[in-house]
Amino acid sequence: MARFWFCVAGAGCFLALLVLHSRIRDSPVLREFVFQVSWRTEEILYRLDVGWPKHSEYFTGATFCVAVDSLNRLVYVAQRGENIQKVLVFTEDGYFLRAWNYTVDTPHGMFAASTLHEQSVWITDVGSGSYGHTIKKYSSFGDLVQVLGTPGEKGSGLNPLQFDNPAELYVEDTGDIYIVDGDGGLNNRLIKLSQDFMVLWLHGENGTGPAKFSIPHSVTVDSAGRVWVADRGNKRIQVFDKDTGEWLGAWNNCFTEEGPSSVRFTPDEKYLVIAQLNLSRLLFVAAPPVGSIGYCSVISSIQLADQVLPHLLDVSGKTGAIYVAEIGARQVQKYVPLNSYFSSFHS
Repeated sequence: MARFWFCVAGAGCFLALLVLHSRIRDSPVLREFVFQVSWRTEEILYRLDVGWPKHSEYFTGATFCVAVDSLNRLVYVAQRGENIQKVLVFTEDGYFLRAWNYTVDTPHGMFAASTLHEQSVWITDVGSGSYGHTIKKYSSFGDLVQVLGTPGEKGSGLNPLQFDNPAELYVEDTGDIYIVDGDGGLNNRLIKLSQDFMVLWLHGENGTGPAKFSIPHSVTVDSAGRVWVADRGNKRIQVFDKDTGEWLGAWNNCFTEEGPSSVRFTPDEKYLVIAQLNLSRLLFVAAPPVGSIGYCSVISSIQLADQVLPHLLDVSGKTGAIYVAEIGARQVQKYVPLNSYFSSFHS
């Protein structure tokens, strides 16, 4: 008799599961619940380094961007505010080195492009003053080396080159430059420049179709020759061939709640690290194999506190550490890979 009632109970549980499965498929609320549960059971890849930097009192403004010079183990931070040093330089270990402010108006994005012979950092400036609407190259000590764009004048021209609220850039070791120009300004375009600053190709139209943009906010390049653009206003990432500019595809299935504000690769290029500003969330998304774009697949995530607002981030090419510029928290935080993952890309 006991065996009979055990079988009846088992059959009842099976029928209940079938009903629940049917309800989940038909109910957006239950689907959202299951999604949230699966989100919490993802693999944990990174942890917060609570000791970075050694002294946080140097963050005196809204920290908009960060760039890692992996070769020289330096971290650059750019912040906005009145009567403050706009650019801070730390070591990757968290020690403050220096600060400077020369010709920096309103920084938005930055990129460290050092070689064995030169330490440099590029900054996009969206200010309305005499230094605004430009992209500028500096030495590590703040000496102005190069200016792209027409200082103080916004525009869409290519000869001479003009910008309007340039959001970010990525500089390859060859010197080629990829620029996303359009943080809410006149332009919504992706531009590739040669090392002598000639336009090689561009996509420059506002819209929702392929190779069109609405607030292109961040850009990075992988070793397979693909350019990845955080098309924030369109809630997607678009991908292009770096040599021809050909559109290769787009991801939007991971960004139904909010578009991506920043995109970078881990050193092994196994994951894309993506920031979502207003959700205060970092995503780790599986990178597709060469020759395929496929669909966006979230492997892991880090949920930050409300109103932290991660704006732009960068990743150390040597250690894999992630540095996140947080507008709301007015700081940069460092996340380090767990030992298991760190050893995987150093083996």
